[in-house]
Amino acid sequence: MDKSLLEQMEDMAVFTMVVEQGSFSGAGRRLGLVKSAVSKRVDRLERGLGVKLLQRSTRALSMTEAGQALHARTRQSMGLLEEARSELAQLHQAPRGLLRVTASVAFGRLCVAPALPDFLAAYPEVRVQLALLDRMVDLAEEGYDLALRLTRTPPDAVVARALMPIRYVVCAAPAYLAGRTVAQPRDLAALNCLFYGYQAQTDDWAFTRGAERETVKVRGNVIVNSSEVVRDLVLAGVGVGLVARYAVEAELRDGRLVSVLPDWTAAGAFGPSAWAMWLPQPHLPPKIRAFVDFLAARLDVAQAREADAVQHRGLSALGISVDSAG
Repeated sequence: MDKSLLEQMEDMAVFTMVVEQGSFSGAGRRLGLVKSAVSKRVDRLERGLGVKLLQRSTRALSMTEAGQALHARTRQSMGLLEEARSELAQLHQAPRGLLRVTASVAFGRLCVAPALPDFLAAYPEVRVQLALLDRMVDLAEEGYDLALRLTRTPPDAVVARALMPIRYVVCAAPAYLAGRTVAQPRDLAALNCLFYGYQAQTDDWAFTRGAERETVKVRGNVIVNSSEVVRDLVLAGVGVGLVARYAVEAELRDGRLVSVLPDWTAAGAFGPSAWAMWLPQPHLPPKIRAFVDFLAARLDVAQAREADAVQHRGLSALGISVDSAG
């Protein structure tokens, strides 16, 4: 915006205050300016507009026709400004307005989207725009309020909060494992191993079990940048897959897939946590805080249920009866 236009807008605000207070000195007291500074501002405005706005005398101050026209406009503008300030204040008092969120495709579909109905019911004045993108996003340039991503370390330029731990699982269809023995991670080298990726045709899969560490170089005939496609290929019996557990939890639960090397912990490509990330700002809008708090609580509950289910399956496999009540 042109500097002269900014000055003119400031001078109009001073002029409006003079009219409302009925004097230069009264306007000065309200604005924290000396009387001469107020007078100079009004003079500058009159010169810039090329009209006389005020008739001055030793005892009275009145508006000219041009002054009355300008004052009507400035009062309208000040009213709109006050409405805008009130709306902005409300945005910082309660969750409301449009919340633009981006998440990776599988995490967004399987972990974020299921939480939206309850969130929207709890915060009816918030509207959510959810963009599922498997790529890096520039929050500032693309205008997103929040990014939900699986990563080892969030960028330094953002504020980040861990939402949930990410556990990875090596899994396969029972039919694919028939006649095959997988007792140690090294046994995977003989299998068709599928994983999330872009270019490499080989990859190193790392495993831990207590103090044990083992890394195996695996090979597969398909590589795809979608954990859901990896899951579908594994379900079709194409090979063994390494995916985030949330992407195959339902299939593991109903037996269509089985966990391979369940005693070992697999390291995934995207790190051990899902994060909520947003740009630093003096006052975090309530809509962002409410969504992050809600999602973190929801995912924490989901993780607890998953852990209970895993424990239940493990005890059942040992022939131990488990009371599911409570």
